Amino acid sequence: MKNHHAALWLDHEEARVFLFHHDDVDLVKVHPEKPHHHLHNKSDNKGGHRVAGDPHFYAEVAKHLEEAAEFVVLGPGNAKLEFVKWLHKSAHSLEPRLVGVETVDHPTDGQIVAYAKKYFRAADRMR
Repeated sequence: MKNHHAALWLDHEEARVFLFHHDDVDLVKVHPEKPHHHLHNKSDNKGGHRVAGDPHFYAEVAKHLEEAAEFVVLGPGNAKLEFVKWLHKSAHSLEPRLVGVETVDHPTDGQIVAYAKKYFRAADRMR
């Protein structure tokens, strides 16, 4: 059975997937095999584009979102947007379940849970 809501917080070093069911919240942490502590421009790239995120990392994160009926993506920088772009190209079953993308810095787990609950309460009222 799918959980009704999930929140994903990620940067290039870690993803935290919060799965909400009734009064409980399950947390799954996912780390890339080769974390990028600082993303640098490609050495042969004169256009200034950054090195893309790890598709294997994104695929592992997406596996955990399969349990959610809908989810929001949170994060401080480009990783959340890169994940959403990857999602549109590679995880078509998840694409319609994405209900929002929000910029948040580095909150605690408790702050993410509180933010997600507030976000989904407002989103549910609008539907």
